[in-house]
Amino acid sequence: MENRRSAATIADVAFQAGVGASTVSRVLNGGQVSGPARARVTAAIDDLGYRPRASARALVTGSTGTLALVVPFFTHPSAVERLRGVLAAVDEADFELVVCNVATPAQRDEYLGRRSPLDRSDGLLIQSLAPTDEEADAFLRAGSPVVLLDAFHPRLPSVLADDVAGGMLATRHLIELGHERIAFIGDRPDPGFGFVASDRRRDGYRRALQLGPDGRLVAHRLTRELLCLPEPPTAVFAASDTQALGVLEAANAEGFSVPDDLSLVGFDDLEVAPYVGLTTVHQPLEESGRQGIERLLALVHHEDGRPHEERLELELRVRRTTAPPR
Repeated sequence: MENRRSAATIADVAFQAGVGASTVSRVLNGGQVSGPARARVTAAIDDLGYRPRASARALVTGSTGTLALVVPFFTHPSAVERLRGVLAAVDEADFELVVCNVATPAQRDEYLGRRSPLDRSDGLLIQSLAPTDEEADAFLRAGSPVVLLDAFHPRLPSVLADDVAGGMLATRHLIELGHERIAFIGDRPDPGFGFVASDRRRDGYRRALQLGPDGRLVAHRLTRELLCLPEPPTAVFAASDTQALGVLEAANAEGFSVPDDLSLVGFDDLEVAPYVGLTTVHQPLEESGRQGIERLLALVHHEDGRPHEERLELELRVRRTTAPPR
């Protein structure tokens, strides 16, 4: 029975319901069908577990019942938390999701260019990758909805946080505690991907002593170098919680106590942050994924009346890793 369910066709549904295949098609696509026939078809669909192929539905209705997500490094912690919100919203809307993972600059160019999944989906959500002007123009010419999540282009609707304000929020906290030697650890600019969040968080930070590429291990190495300076920093603002964890590890390795010898602020408020007592800038990662899909669905259904650019609320979560300098 399980094999029959997985392989059910429109002909199987028609045979079990005692109707023609055209009647099943009209039921699936909202056409005119008598009440008794519709009931038999619906019962057969439920019994057989039939699901129409997206390609077949697209031929009849122009809709694939599918949304697409282009996301870089989707196994990274912040991407995973956003993906939870995306999947929850997609499930509630009864759509399927195609995920295109970007791991190289070449893949980024392909998925935002000639291999864009727009041709096989009803709408596209692009996470953390800002399209070029040429790419944005191509999306607009295609006519299908595109929404940016954690990214920005003036011609495309977006859902994002104010990273500059978040950087100011974190650094202001350290300054108000009395810190004067404050280091920043973030990403090295990478034109291949076009990530801008770390740069914008650095723009909100008053004094940058060191800048390096993304990642926990690199943050660990940079922090050990900073702590070996004749006058080491008394505080560090890390552009992500992942980097902040590397700072914590390095401080422990060098014999620095957090927060007595070194205060630390991260950014994101990942699930692990409360467990290690990390002071961090909270952004609603899971909720942002949900909002991104809801915005995309509103465009798909021609019901969007939201602002062109939606800003997410940021909040400083003060925990155990910050204190006044000794």
